[in-house]
Amino acid sequence: MDKITRYYNDLEKYNPPNKVLVIYGARQVGKTTLLKRYLSQTPLKYKLDSGDNLMLRESLEQADFKTIREYAHGYDLIAIDEAQKIPNIGEILKIMVDQIPGIRVIVTGSSSFELAGQVGEPLTGRKITLTLYPISQMELSHYYNSVELKGNLPSYLLYGSYPEIITSDSEVEKRDKITELTQSYLLRDILELDKIRNPKILLDLLRLIAFQIGSEVSYSELAQKLMIDAKTVARYLDLLEKSFVLYNLRGFSRNLRKEITKKGKYYFYDLGIRNALIANFNPLPLRDDIGQLWENFLVIERIKKQAYQKILANNYFWRTWDQQEIDWLEDRGGTLYGYEFKWSKQKVSVPKDWLETYEHAKFEVIHQDNYIPFVVGEE
Repeated sequence: MDKITRYYNDLEKYNPPNKVLVIYGARQVGKTTLLKRYLSQTPLKYKLDSGDNLMLRESLEQADFKTIREYAHGYDLIAIDEAQKIPNIGEILKIMVDQIPGIRVIVTGSSSFELAGQVGEPLTGRKITLTLYPISQMELSHYYNSVELKGNLPSYLLYGSYPEIITSDSEVEKRDKITELTQSYLLRDILELDKIRNPKILLDLLRLIAFQIGSEVSYSELAQKLMIDAKTVARYLDLLEKSFVLYNLRGFSRNLRKEITKKGKYYFYDLGIRNALIANFNPLPLRDDIGQLWENFLVIERIKKQAYQKILANNYFWRTWDQQEIDWLEDRGGTLYGYEFKWSKQKVSVPKDWLETYEHAKFEVIHQDNYIPFVVGEE
């Protein structure tokens, strides 16, 4: 497989005049490829620049109207890759779409932390936001049927779904590429973002989280193990969320005193990154963390599906002090949907307090035999 058509392949419908299309996503997830593919097909006269361009940064950072107008003059479309690296980018884009009639603008950013912080207030009512994830099962379902998707499942659980990994031919190539991506792109970007003084602590934190998938995380316990304070742990985890490395799932509670809500769980947006961090690409039959891999896979694929199919839901996990729990809970359309994730098909009893407290709630066990509709099918 050489190239994969992404869900947002036709950017035209998200890119009206005098609006800024903002495309978020981790490095190497395919944002630049998506943008260039669109530009190669558009009849519009465009200019493509990068936030890595020092001359561009120096030229635009003062957010001067005359300079911005001259920069965009003669073009229908301005596209800026890695726009978060340009100081005052929010004000620059605001002037562009407010003062240049008919202009279309697309910007990409590998950090919602930096780019969202800069464009949020200036572009209120002036932007359309898309988030591009590693390749989803939804996208792959256009190339493989359900039997083939299931057959490829070990690869997705071990090496993840970055475009470069999906299109690699051998397991050795997949392993080498995801390890390189983790070390060279992902972590380097995060370390640059917030001037982190001790990269080793960040790596150690990520490795600790990698072993706690599906378990509630205590900031104070992590801080104790890393010999730093809990506030620093919280700041680092927040940074990892905003850099599309980790996804934080909070506990649900509505009216039951014994429900636990204070701690959160963390999942990796890509399992290849997770396995590279702990240097474990052992085959599934030799692993003792298959349950964690399966839970992480379903959580992230469900998030992708929600985003791409515009499924409006608040996501949680549910647990009580007496150890009754549900892995994944969606508060959707006024109804609660509970999902328990099991690698092997098995009979699971619905938690007693769940039924008694939320009598109209749904409950389903997701396993290898029935997971495809959960991550691919229409709702």
